[in-house]
Formats: sequence, structure tokens, C-alpha cells
Amino acid sequence: MSYHELAGEILKLVGGEQNIKNVVHCATRLRFTLNENDKADKKKLQELDGVMSAVQSGGQFQVVIGSHVNEVFKELNSILPVTEGSKADYPKQKVKISEKVFEVITGSFSPLLGAMAGAGMLRALLALLTMTGVLSTESGTYAILVAAGNAIFYFLPIFLGITISIKLGANPYVGGMIGASLLEPNFTGLLQERGDLTDFLGIPVVLMNYSSTVFPAFIAISIYALLDKYLKRIIHKDLQMFLLPMLALLIIVPLTTIAFGPVGVYIANGIGQFINFLYSESGMLTGAILGGAWTFMTLFGVHTGFTPFILENLANGRDPILALVSAAVFAQIGLAFGVFLKTKDTKLKALAGSTLMPGLLSGITEPILYGLALRNKRGLIYVAIAGVIGGGISGLLGAASTAYAFPSVLSIPIYSPLVAYVIAMLATFSISAGLTLIFGFEEKATEETERNEETAKSAETVIKGETLVSPLSGLVKPLTEVSDPAFSSLAMGKGIAIEPRAGEVTSPVDGVVTMLFPTRHAIGIQSDSGAEILIHIGINTVSLQGKYFTSAVQQGDRVKKGDALIQFDLDQIKEAGYDVVTPVIITNTNKYSDFVELRSDITESQEDLLTLIPAELHKMDHDYKINVRRELVK
Repeated sequence: MSYHELAGEILKLVGGEQNIKNVVHCATRLRFTLNENDKADKKKLQELDGVMSAVQSGGQFQVVIGSHVNEVFKELNSILPVTEGSKADYPKQKVKISEKVFEVITGSFSPLLGAMAGAGMLRALLALLTMTGVLSTESGTYAILVAAGNAIFYFLPIFLGITISIKLGANPYVGGMIGASLLEPNFTGLLQERGDLTDFLGIPVVLMNYSSTVFPAFIAISIYALLDKYLKRIIHKDLQMFLLPMLALLIIVPLTTIAFGPVGVYIANGIGQFINFLYSESGMLTGAILGGAWTFMTLFGVHTGFTPFILENLANGRDPILALVSAAVFAQIGLAFGVFLKTKDTKLKALAGSTLMPGLLSGITEPILYGLALRNKRGLIYVAIAGVIGGGISGLLGAASTAYAFPSVLSIPIYSPLVAYVIAMLATFSISAGLTLIFGFEEKATEETERNEETAKSAETVIKGETLVSPLSGLVKPLTEVSDPAFSSLAMGKGIAIEPRAGEVTSPVDGVVTMLFPTRHAIGIQSDSGAEILIHIGINTVSLQGKYFTSAVQQGDRVKKGDALIQFDLDQIKEAGYDVVTPVIITNTNKYSDFVELRSDITESQEDLLTLIPAELHKMDHDYKINVRRELVK
């Protein structure tokens, strides 16, 4: 399934355009704010090829994509303006204040996480270069690169002013100006000239350094958003362009310097002191709790709620939270490494290997969590045990981070004491991998006789298998020879291709039409036996915008083998310069252990084309499997 098709399916399954109030994305997931969460089909979303999981948490509906989330988000943006949906036809959902606060925090930080992680990795690289003597801290090169790595954190109130305003529906540029006012040289110069105190119209103002702070911006922009909505109601539209920004700056900036800013700093300092108190009283216990719980926080998508506290700690010099939760990340990486070494299943080994590198190099471990850990409850147990032990060791040895970056091998230089952190992470990784290697990852096979009894019960169903008849008349080709790599790479699923001789597609199975593209160039059908089939007429024919295609059915219609689905003008499509080869793909390939092609040259419509061999054959003894397969392909 292409990113565009995946985005379209996700849009449909979250309730359509009218159900979306807002959507942003973080490193691995789309984070929707929906008008009605009940309208999202969580089960079908989780079954989509390209979606790892769907989670409702913290006032958001989250669709976990993985490392390709940015591409899917771009396609989602191309389909509709997703920044603000219609609310007219939906009742207001009751949202807890805590969920609303969490939603604003995560929605404000999500657009910045990539930039902050990249800047943190640059800081880690600089630390490594200076430690090894390759780069001097006195050089101009170092100063320029430090500026690049520090900028987003130093000017964080500006960036947050923009993202929080977007989240709350206010003017983001005015929000950015409010944040910038706290860093403007005339204001920051007061701290050097007058010490800790000045006044505004005779009102005392406590001066503070607001660079890298988080909470003052959240308080100030939240009040600004409320003020903006009020002013829009009382100021004439013709005057709003200049009066709204002017009044917002005139009111909010002084209030921020007088009250919101100092209060925000005091709140942040209080939270930071509480965390540091727990850490100083028992770093081992604090680390064990965070190291064990972080995996489950990530599963539910609430881990980004810790970002403000991490950044506030870093503004004061160092942060213990990142060092403690790193244990969960390295435990997940250890699980992937253990599965890679232990399993004999080639598909599982490939999955473990492909998820291992992103975790090691970038700290993105959702593919490990959703692809491996959730496959088997033992995987989560191994990760939790290793996270508890590794987090405890990290806390006991006093490890902390000096910059913000996702925990990974490449970000190790930002932690101090370095040796203590490395010891803790090596222990975590080794424990998780060791538990996987010793106790195994896949469920143990049942006894031979029990397995044969279970197989015998379903043998009749299995032997029936499922055979697809050809939906077209034409020349049969291997799917790998199709010119479009989205099909030939088998990324969308296995199947077969047909170069048609006539312009009619008929149903290859008894089932239901699950998807009919508006351009009518492609159709999806789910058979009564559960096979999900995509028939895509031609390559890049979506560009014809439905020209030369006529549908005989609608989405949701029930069809039988041989029923007409789509008619198309074969000659006109060829004259327009399009390749008419038609992939017939089984999109839920993982349900089947094998695909037997019953035609290798020419096929007529309604002739047997493809037999799907169920995955249940994997559970059978070797000899029995051969017999069943022989029956299937007779």
C-alpha cells in the first residue's frame, strides 16, 4: 500500500475529514484530536498494512506508523487541510482537564521533537570530538556548531509560542512574538543592569533568565489564546488585523514579566527540585520505577509528557530523567538483538534486524515495541525486568544527561558520568538480550500429539484453502516484473499480475467490496474466507481521474465470483500512454504460508488463478503439511 493510499485509509477509519479537529505527528505516530473518538475504528486501523498500532490516550487518538510517519503525514495533508476540522455536526466530548492539559503539552512539543533530537545529536557529536581532541572548544568551528546545537533550546520560548498558539487556535506569529519578547536584548539587558528587580508602571517586576524555559511560555500563551478569542468577539473585523496583535502584546507581555513568567519559573523549579529530591533520596528506586514504566508509557503515547520537565532540568544544567528512562530504550534494543540471534523464523529475524538499527542509531523503538514485544507477553516482561534493573543502576551511579537527545548509541557522549551511564546501559541491554536467548521469545511448541489433535480438528477447513479465479482475461506475469516498485517489491503484498485483453474486471471471490477508489482505477474486496484482495487496473492510472473507468458496484456491495466490478476502455488508456498491466494482490499476505500460481501464461476470466495456502500449515508436522499442500493444489 502506498503512503497516499495508507493516508486515505487512515483518514476514513478515524471517522473522515469532518471528525478531525487537529492532527500533528511526532517521531513515530500521528496524533489526532477527534470530535468523536468513538467514530474511529481502532480494530481496522490496527489491521492496516503500514500501521503498527492505534492508541487512545491523553485526550488523543494516536496511530503508530513508525519511521515513515512523516511521509504518511504529508500525504494526509495533500488529501485535506487537516489542521482544523469541522465541529458543527458533533456534540462536544467531555474531556478531563488533565487530558486537555496533556493534549496541549504533547501537541505543542510533537512538531519540535525532531529538531530537538537533531540538535541534541549534534551536541553529542561535539562532545565526542572535543573528548577525543579532534576539535578545540576555543575554535571558531566549535562556536558555530555549538550555536547550531543550542539555538532551538535557547530560543525555546519562541518556538513554543508558535506551536502552543497553533494548538490553541490563536495567531502563531503573535505567540512567537510573545516568546521572543522574553529574549529581546533590551529586556535581557535589564538583568545585567539592574539585577533581579525592575518595575513596570510602578509595579515590581522580578527579572529572570527565560532562555530554554518551558512553563512561562505555556502559561502566557494559554492566557493569550483566551484573550484573543475574547477580543475577536468585541473588535470589528476591519480593525482586527492590527488591533489584535497590538493589544495582545500590550497586555500579555507585561503580565508575563510581572506574573506569568516568574510563576512559571517557580513551578518549573519546584517540579525540578521534587524530581531531584526523589533522585537524591533514592536514585536507584527512582531509576527502577522510571526504567520499568517507560516502556508502557511509550506504548500508550504518554511519554512525551515528560519533555517539559526534562528541558527545565537541562536549563538548570543537567537532567536525570533521560538517563533513567534510557534503560527502557536499551532494554527494547536488547530484546530485538536477542530475537535476531534466537529465532529461526526468517521473517521474524528480518523484522528484528530491521527494527534493531533504528533503535541503536536514533533511539526510535516503537517498531520493536509493536512489532516484537507485543507479539509475545514474554517480550514485555523481559524489557520491563531489564528496564527496572538498568534504571536502578543508572540512578545508583548518578547518571544524568547534559543535552536533549533520544537515548541511543550515538547520543552516549551527552551523559555524565559517562562510564556510569555506559555500565548501566550495557547491563540493561545484556539482561534483555540474555533473557530472550535463555528463555526464548516464541511460544514453546506444544507436544507432538497435542498439536496433531489440534490440527486434525481444523484439517478439513485447511484442506479447502481458498482459490481465486481470474478477474481478467489476458497474459499472466509475475508481480515482480511490474514496472511500479510499490507492487514489484511485494511491499503491498504478494500476488500476480495480468496484462488484460479485454476491459472488464470481475470478482475473483465471493465477498464484499471493501474499497472503491473515487477514480475507479482500483478496487478492494474481502472474501468470505478472509482474503483481502486489491485489483489495481494499470500503473499510475489514478492520474486519469476516473476517465475511461466505469464501476458496476459500490463500496459495501456484496459480490459473487464472476460479478462485474469495473469496466474500462483498454484502447483509450493505452493511447493515453499508460501501462495497463493489472496487479492482483493479497494485501493480508501474512495470513497465508504460500501462494500457488495455477496459471503461468494465459488466463481467461473466471479460470482458477491462484490458491492461497493458510498459515495454519506452519503448525503441522512436515509430512502432514506436504499431504495437505498436495490436496490444495490438485
